[in-house]
Amino acid sequence: MNRVGVDIGGTFTDVVLETGQAAHSAKVLTDHAAPEQAILDGLAEVVGKAGIEPGDISVVIHGTTLATNALIERRGARTAFITTRGFRDTIEMRTESRFEQYDLDIVLPAPLIARKHRFVLDERIDADGNILRPLDDGEVRALADRITAAGFESVAIGFIHSYVNGAHERRVRDILLECNPKLSISISSEVSPQMRELERFNTVCANAFVKPQMASYLGRLVSRLKRAGTTCPVFLMHSGGGIISVGSAVEFPVRLVESGPAGGAIFAAHIASRYQLDQVLSFDMGGTTAKICLIENQTPKTAKTFEVARTYRFKKGSGTPISIPVIEMVEIGAGGGSIAVVDAMRRIQVGPESAGSEPGPACYQNGGAAPTVTDADLQLGRLDPDDFAGGSIMLSQPLGQQAIVSAIGDELGLTGDEAAYGICEMVDENMANAARVHAVENGKDISGFTMIAFGGAAPLHATRLCEKLKIRQLLVPPGASVGSAIGFLRSAFAYESVRSAYLRLSGFDAGEVNAILRDLGDEAEGFARAGLKRGEQMRRDRWAYMRYSGQGWEIPVEIADGEFSNADAARFRAWFEAAYTQLFGRPVEDLDIEIVSWSVRASTPLPAVEHIDICAAAKTAKPGASRRLFDPAAAEFQTAAVVERTKLLPGMAVAGPAVIAEPETSTIIASDFEAVMQHDGCLLVRAKPGGKER
Repeated sequence: MNRVGVDIGGTFTDVVLETGQAAHSAKVLTDHAAPEQAILDGLAEVVGKAGIEPGDISVVIHGTTLATNALIERRGARTAFITTRGFRDTIEMRTESRFEQYDLDIVLPAPLIARKHRFVLDERIDADGNILRPLDDGEVRALADRITAAGFESVAIGFIHSYVNGAHERRVRDILLECNPKLSISISSEVSPQMRELERFNTVCANAFVKPQMASYLGRLVSRLKRAGTTCPVFLMHSGGGIISVGSAVEFPVRLVESGPAGGAIFAAHIASRYQLDQVLSFDMGGTTAKICLIENQTPKTAKTFEVARTYRFKKGSGTPISIPVIEMVEIGAGGGSIAVVDAMRRIQVGPESAGSEPGPACYQNGGAAPTVTDADLQLGRLDPDDFAGGSIMLSQPLGQQAIVSAIGDELGLTGDEAAYGICEMVDENMANAARVHAVENGKDISGFTMIAFGGAAPLHATRLCEKLKIRQLLVPPGASVGSAIGFLRSAFAYESVRSAYLRLSGFDAGEVNAILRDLGDEAEGFARAGLKRGEQMRRDRWAYMRYSGQGWEIPVEIADGEFSNADAARFRAWFEAAYTQLFGRPVEDLDIEIVSWSVRASTPLPAVEHIDICAAAKTAKPGASRRLFDPAAAEFQTAAVVERTKLLPGMAVAGPAVIAEPETSTIIASDFEAVMQHDGCLLVRAKPGGKER
């Protein structure tokens, strides 16, 4: 089979073609005006490398940041929001939480839909799903006329307690489509049937906001791929780490938010499985952002809510809360294109603003004038100006240095080298701090973890990050620069269905529980079945979101498959207390336990993973050349060996300081580290025995 993975990032579009045991990749600058064009360009490149025709491709699996970018940039459809009378301002009032506790002038993020575009209907359903105030069809038709006259393209519908009973939302949708069949409509009882109206309303608004744009883009992509000669199906990666059809993605595009980073986490989990690593820190650094994810027992950590478009230095609470299943990770504005500035306190700050692909870093020679991390990496000897992105982009060190000096050096009285050092140290410390906070929030000490680094910029910064985090072992897989796209090809067809349904263990009703889990399982299998092969069985993973009575938030608790009886309330208590103890140290006695939500993930089986045994150093590789490389731990330039990765055989070792070069990235080996090539092409980078902690 010839399988293609495609990842559209903020700077580069990565395309990977796997043909049996061979793999071919391409990095193309993202075309923001027509994103599908970069895919077609990259596809033509890898097909040419493999010597096949587009019609020989078996499947295309695609992940994209387009939905995320549309939310961040507020560049979506003209959208109306319809809700229950009295709840028009829920998405603007938010909650009492403050992301800056002591800032008296705090500015909360603006709601996705302005107040004048939010409408109410006089209906009401209670928390048990009973209709307290029936819907008035005449009122709905009058509102439909107003929405059509105002020129709205898309409508989000979210009523109070519709996660229990969505009848009113469905009826409003039917009437709106009768009055205007061209409307794109999203209802919260289908997009996110979960309690907590702020998150549910924001999720359905986000879905409606990006739905027309994503439908148009995916339609163009499928059409242009066919015109280019492909006849294979196209599938999409979703934020929960599974693959869904184009039709499902068009209906629920909010599920595509964070789809690219999810592919990266799957890629890292696959590498962890091969090396049988149970404690892994995934580090993905591209052109625009850096993503850090905890992977334990070869499985990425997941959540059912997250935030998108954080407005205050990527601080938790400053974004738009979205309630969909997602691989949990921390993401900060730290990529190769992140722009460096001097702030009002004369400190170097890096990101979250990015030069992107247009115009890109100053050294790209494409009109960019702001200094970026890539310019600093080039200044410090981490990049080869004549062999960047496989030689497709020629870098100008003088232009990069000019941007650094004019914006940073002259302002602070620093040389170009000193300013570049400051930029890289700041971005590395930002990433290290994000990793520390993420680990603490999850109760983990990551000093004993193994880092897996991928993305075009991650291998340049990984050993310095290891030094800061006191991590002594690092893996850089083959194809690291296009890791997320490879991750798409390692993913199962999977879908996770979530629904809120309140239940106390003291009143455990097995019949109700079995019915909920059966419905969720059938729904999830319906979305994931497209990838099921003849004779295969779908796998189901199930969770209950539980808490002690009186608590405000719940924790995910994995539960067994199969039917339950009323006597199984004791099993639920045992499962919850074990999970609670793992997180908080001990259970709480004499309190009833509540289940507030349920989740079922259906997935197709994956091929067995071949385990890899660590290959020890047997021979020192001979460098092909050398160049000046700045070592931030020693704060000085050193002479570093330059070794071509393709010339390394299993067991060959490269001692730092060194640069291990390949067409689409380079792995920097700091002076206190040593790299050994493994049997599967991974670079195992370890701190030298007796090396200094700096």
